[in-house]
Amino acid sequence: MPQAERTITIQKPVGEVFAFVANHDNDKQWRPGVVEMRKSSGEGVGARWYQRVKGPGGREIPADIEVTQLDRNRVLAFRAVEGPVRPEGRYELADEGGATRLTFSLNAELKGLKKLMSPMVQKQMDAEVGNLENLKRVLEA
Repeated sequence: MPQAERTITIQKPVGEVFAFVANHDNDKQWRPGVVEMRKSSGEGVGARWYQRVKGPGGREIPADIEVTQLDRNRVLAFRAVEGPVRPEGRYELADEGGATRLTFSLNAELKGLKKLMSPMVQKQMDAEVGNLENLKRVLEA
């Protein structure tokens, strides 16, 4: 099962970091693979976001997400509800003396023939959690 996790410290208060990552309209600012992202329905747990990401050969892949857990300033979790691979993701935030320790994790259960995609999915997930460096740059600028 492909999985990836990364932790980073951002020199901004937890509330500011949480508000930024919880509003997925901001994803294009720090996730270079996102082609399009917009809220499609709901608020809080159950909210859905329409998402298109760059796929192999430059084609767009559907990757809509749904919020599965929302604990303000502590946890934001989601799952993909569209696309060939449907990972689950989680942001965990903690205060570190006015800064924010942010952990971003992803995992995907691949079944049947999709198991053959494991190396490619792992590479993509590693890149996604690696994008926390971009998030840090954007928020600290």
